[in-house]
Amino acid sequence: MSTSPKLALLEEFASIARALGAPHRLLLLEQLGQGERGVEDLARKTDLTVANCSQHLQALRRAGLVTSRRAGKSVIYRLSDDKVLSLMQILSEVAERNLAQVERILRDLSQGEEMPRAMTRQELQARLDDGSVTVIDLRPEDEFDRAHLPGARNVTLDELEAFSRDHDPDKEIIAYCRGPYCIYSHQAVARLRARGLQARRMEGGLPEWRADARRIEGAEKTAQ
Repeated sequence: MSTSPKLALLEEFASIARALGAPHRLLLLEQLGQGERGVEDLARKTDLTVANCSQHLQALRRAGLVTSRRAGKSVIYRLSDDKVLSLMQILSEVAERNLAQVERILRDLSQGEEMPRAMTRQELQARLDDGSVTVIDLRPEDEFDRAHLPGARNVTLDELEAFSRDHDPDKEIIAYCRGPYCIYSHQAVARLRARGLQARRMEGGLPEWRADARRIEGAEKTAQ
């Protein structure tokens, strides 16, 4: 082992990169961005066995990306802090900017259409305050019930057609989901625009909105 302080420091930095080196670990971080969860719930959400899920979580914990606590016989995990959200966002941005395959995948999700610029959270806050937008949350119902943006409607991809029939075409729709790795909002915006509606994504997702210390609604707020 090298005795160089510089290399020793870089080895610690590299341990975080290695912890991120599995797609299912990124899925777990995405889920924990919605709020703390137990191992069994995380395994179900990510289609992993409980044993495999636990192994991935332990690797993330050793890298300092998640922490855990005991609740009776259960182990509950959460993100270590909001800097993990920033790391996830930067990873997504670098990949989108530099990997051609990422660009192709996102273009396919948007049905080949050039998507409008995502609305910043600051912009959306102002639009919510004046009531000039409709906000839709594309996440599953249990995640929506836990926490969501003020006034947001929970609309799944399967419900978009019915939603679009009843929506005022003059009112812009802003879609959001779990964060930088979630594809639901990309798909929703493409489908809504194909129906002639004004639609675009919010920059980030529920975790980033919460990290900005902005108001949320749902069971999480009630429990605070």
